[in-house]
Amino acid sequence: MDLPAFAVTWDYRCPFARNAHEHLVAALEAGAPWDVTFSPFSLSQIHVHEDAPPVWDDPTKAPDLQAMLVGLVVRDRFDENFLAVHRALFTARHDEGRDLRERNVLHSILEDHGVPAAEVVAEIDKGWPLEEFRAAHEESVKTHQVFGVPTFIVGNGAAFVRLMTRPHGDGALGRATIEGVLALMVERPEINEFKYTSIDR
Repeated sequence: MDLPAFAVTWDYRCPFARNAHEHLVAALEAGAPWDVTFSPFSLSQIHVHEDAPPVWDDPTKAPDLQAMLVGLVVRDRFDENFLAVHRALFTARHDEGRDLRERNVLHSILEDHGVPAAEVVAEIDKGWPLEEFRAAHEESVKTHQVFGVPTFIVGNGAAFVRLMTRPHGDGALGRATIEGVLALMVERPEINEFKYTSIDR
């Protein structure tokens, strides 16, 4: 199957986003020939009360957005390091229990993966990463009614997907898992919802 270009949303706080993006990263590092866009999405914004300001305009929410802004800068300015940093930010949050609101944690992850933290901070201070974050989030909500992460977007179709497994560095497993998701979207669009009633542990 020749896969079309696709996008996948992420927020580093979601364990299901962690699972899906680990599959993506493992497959891409193993040579998967995909045209994939990593699209930022804010779970904080989705849960803002209708009378409250958007997170982009609320200074008290700034720490909650820092990790995503770091990911955006690395994606757009240090793309050769993005996959490793992307995975490391998920690992820090979900495997190591580190607080991604702390700048020293983010700086440590960047430096450990060959990205100069000071340059990333300088880009964030220019303001464009926050504008890009807001625009991507609002576009996904407006165009595809996205409500969470990870959402896979292929053409005019979008599907929220919960993967229960992790690839543990297995690129072949990552590729098979992601291609299985995309095959359902592309080849079986009549399937609107498919959810197990219970999960074997």
